[in-house]
Amino acid sequence: MRSDSPASRRPATPPAQSTAAGPVAVVVVTWNSAAVLPEFLTALPEGMAGLDWRLVVADNDSADDTVELLRSLAPDATVVHTGRNAGYAAGVNAALAAAADWQGGFRAALVCNPDIRMRRGCAKLLVDGLGAPAADGDRVGISVPLLYEEDGSTLVHSLRRESSVTRALGEAVIGNRRAGRFPHLSELVTDPAAYERPTYADWATGALMALSADCLAACGPWDESFFLYSEETEYCLRARDRGYRTRLEPAAEAVHLGGDSRVSPRLWTLLTLNRVRLYGHRHGALATAAFRAAVLLRETSRAALGRPASRAAAAALARPGALRATPGP
Repeated sequence: MRSDSPASRRPATPPAQSTAAGPVAVVVVTWNSAAVLPEFLTALPEGMAGLDWRLVVADNDSADDTVELLRSLAPDATVVHTGRNAGYAAGVNAALAAAADWQGGFRAALVCNPDIRMRRGCAKLLVDGLGAPAADGDRVGISVPLLYEEDGSTLVHSLRRESSVTRALGEAVIGNRRAGRFPHLSELVTDPAAYERPTYADWATGALMALSADCLAACGPWDESFFLYSEETEYCLRARDRGYRTRLEPAAEAVHLGGDSRVSPRLWTLLTLNRVRLYGHRHGALATAAFRAAVLLRETSRAALGRPASRAAAAALARPGALRATPGP
């Protein structure tokens, strides 16, 4: 099945209930992804081993050979053209809407970046963990793997706690990695034991996550006001609010080639602004002002140490109106 017309603006409409016999929808959003797409497609069958699956790609108006590569390397994929650089959340919604039109729907969705390289059986471990009972009557609605950096051996600290003013101050004063040892002082979970066992988190890095159809139906479409960054945070927190928890499956592993936000002032600024915007969505004006000040302190202190990305983020965060919906790059 293939869609070669621009995606409609309708939100994702997953099946109301998971379908045990349905395929897993592998959801990928591309934008000028030709450099990373071939290796992703090569690794995909190993990563999806043991599952019935179908690939659906939402392309955000790539100007390179992304679409041509998809047609030649994955001719059976559903390809949805958004017609614009619509952002990650909008691409996910367009792909999920296309998958919802499949006969019989889908049992779960695997949302992943094209720069992910799954190791054998990764997806099955994630999907099999969905629906498991969690505390207080909640269920696992989102399952995430261990992520490794491009060298294949350096573990990524991908688990996060929900933002708070205290945590933002802790990261500003002593740094997020040192503060990560203390749950009340950092969003980042750095405890090695947390990555050695199934661990619940408020949210996790969104480079690769399996979502149950039940969770998707309960939570609705991803928030497209977050063009890039914080969209997965918002979705995990929304899912938690509705009784669907995010859990690490440590036996599932993947390599993530990403990391542009660490070195790009433009992307780091977008990440920082969206982080504060999301906090404002969930808290009052006074708490948001305090959180914004704590984040500004962090970026200003890093800018004083010569970090260009933090200098750009601090300048943007200090501007009036900075927290209005942020356009994409």
